[in-house]
Formats: sequence, C-alpha cells, structure tokens
Amino acid sequence: MAGAAIFDVDGTLTDTNHLHVVAWWEAFRQAGHTVPMPDILRSVGLGSGDLIERLLGADRDREQDDAISSAHSVLYATCFDRLPAFRGAGDLLRTLDGRGWRVVLATSADGEELAALRRAIDADEAIVATASSDDVDRGKPAPEPVELACRLAGVAPGEAVFVGDTVWDMEAASRAGVDAVALLSGGIPRADLERAGARVVYRDVADLLAHLDDSPFGPESGRDAPR
Repeated sequence: MAGAAIFDVDGTLTDTNHLHVVAWWEAFRQAGHTVPMPDILRSVGLGSGDLIERLLGADRDREQDDAISSAHSVLYATCFDRLPAFRGAGDLLRTLDGRGWRVVLATSADGEELAALRRAIDADEAIVATASSDDVDRGKPAPEPVELACRLAGVAPGEAVFVGDTVWDMEAASRAGVDAVALLSGGIPRADLERAGARVVYRDVADLLAHLDDSPFGPESGRDAPR
C-alpha cells in the first residue's frame, strides 16, 4: 500500500531549472569562473556545496564557496515574485491528495525561496510536509531527503512514489528503496534518467496527470492509496 507521493520541486513542479542555471552562471562569473550553462543544468538539483565541487573541482579555492553560493541565492531571489509553476502542477497534487495520498515535497529550498515556490504551485492544502536538504546531513543523490520524506508521511519506503526531474532525484529515490518516476521537464535526457533508476518517464506533470491511472499512482500499480 503506497501512502506517500513525494515530489521534487525545481524542474518538476516549477519551471525554474533554467533560472537557477543563469543565477549560478552569473555567480561563478562574479567569482572569476567561466562555467558552461549545459554543465550547470546537469548539476542543478545538487546541494550548493556539491554543485560547486562538481563544477569547479576538488582542487578549487574553497574560500570562494560561500560567496558563490550567496551570490546565487541573491540573484535567484530577484525572481521570487514571478516563479512559474508547470501547467497542471497544483492540479496533480490536489488530485493525489483527493485520492488519499500524502503529498510531501523533497527539496533543497527553504525559507523565502520555499515560500515563493509554494505560492507558485498554489496547492498548499494538498501538501502535508516538506523535507529539505537542510534537514539532513547529505542532500540528493544521497537517500536521506527521500527517507526523511517517508518518515514525515509516516510510511515505509515501499509505500511511496517519488517524482523528480534529475539523475540526482532518481538516484536518491532508488537508494532509499522508493519507486522513481521521472519527468523530462527539467531538461535532462530520458536515457540519463532511466539509467539513474527511473521506473517510468513522463513529459511533465500535466502528462503524468493525464495518465495517472496507468502510472505508479494508479489502481493497477499494485498499491492502493490509504483512505
């Protein structure tokens, strides 16, 4: 019996991955680094420390890390009043809630950023909890954020389904023993998502909603949502 519907946010429920890319690109530029945007896109979804290490390497000047991360936060914050949710994001969460699923967000966002994202999604009544990477020792692709989401929902990993858009999401869900559903809306190729552990891949949340009954959330999935 699957009781938790766990969702990544950036690139999954909200069309924000490329906003993060531009903010990180400018933050790196201000610190004297030229980092290709495609490389940044493939790193979105990691915590800031892991993202910086992946893009600049372990032999970088680590004294720059805090300044780069802070610059990204300041730049991205200029978009808080106009963050776009994907079409169908709020409807999907409300539909799952109405079917008895416990909806939990698993995201590295917190504070004002998380509040802005939740305003964009506009489905607070359907969200029972949020698991942030700040609440665990290690963020995605480590399993801890997904495991925390399961605990917050009060379910075992085998009773949950995770939806995300990056290889880090898929790896975190797989390591936590949770079924992984991937969306292409974050810009990551289908083959990469499948190699990372995606059980099934949809175009975006609207596509998942349109095929919900045939998805891992559907009645034929072998799980029944709690009533």
